[in-house]
Amino acid sequence: MSFSIAGKTAIVTGAANGVGLAIARHFAEQDANVMFADMDEEGLKDQLGKDSEREGNIRYYAGDLRERLTQANLLSATIDAFERVDILVNASRQMIPSDPLNPDDDAVEQLLQQNLMTGLRLSQLVAKRFIKQGEEEGQEEGSLGAIVNLSSIAARRTHPELLGYSVSTAALDQMTRSLAVALAPHRIRVNAVAFGSVMSASLKSTLKEHSEFRADIRDHTPLARIARPEEVAEAVQFLASEGSSFMTGQIMTVDGGRTLLDPVTAPAH
Repeated sequence: MSFSIAGKTAIVTGAANGVGLAIARHFAEQDANVMFADMDEEGLKDQLGKDSEREGNIRYYAGDLRERLTQANLLSATIDAFERVDILVNASRQMIPSDPLNPDDDAVEQLLQQNLMTGLRLSQLVAKRFIKQGEEEGQEEGSLGAIVNLSSIAARRTHPELLGYSVSTAALDQMTRSLAVALAPHRIRVNAVAFGSVMSASLKSTLKEHSEFRADIRDHTPLARIARPEEVAEAVQFLASEGSSFMTGQIMTVDGGRTLLDPVTAPAH
């Protein structure tokens, strides 16, 4: 079974930086058509350059994906550019600290909107497009599309200061399972990648301010290192490809074995 995504069209959200950018770039290098989507237009332009607007297998779309109209316009722009869509990667995510004892702290609500509801609504919209394409093409066998969500091992660990993030990623895992069952009759697969510490832009910034965190991460990770963003991208490619054609509703963990250790003593970063 091939892990190839060449010739497929993918929408990748959160693609202006970090893990989302690594996934989108990796997909493009694997000869997929890729729509880089993010609310940070300047970031997209800086990463992709001017030529990506009209040439090659890369396009970008900037807008607030929490808005339904923006999501609809993103899908339309993808169809206009590449005529179809085969893969959705919900990589847009946010992590902010929470104060569990502060009733005025709206971090949980904010992160549920960003990390859960945005991906859910976009998944519903794109799934309808998958189904329409299958009907128009008379495709009676095989997958009509794949959705891959980015989750976190925070969904299974207890860190009060990350209450909102932990709750939103736990909800995302359940959303993945529920959508997988709901969309299975339509031959649409839904999976997720839950990762631990990855050398993203935000973690790099954190390590500059708190260099001691690097040793903490190594000490609580059996493979004793921080993951490269490309390692997450390769896992996402597997779930998006026909190589995982009989997998749906699964939360693939990419954490160097970190969740195998006592979660109470592990640091939050």
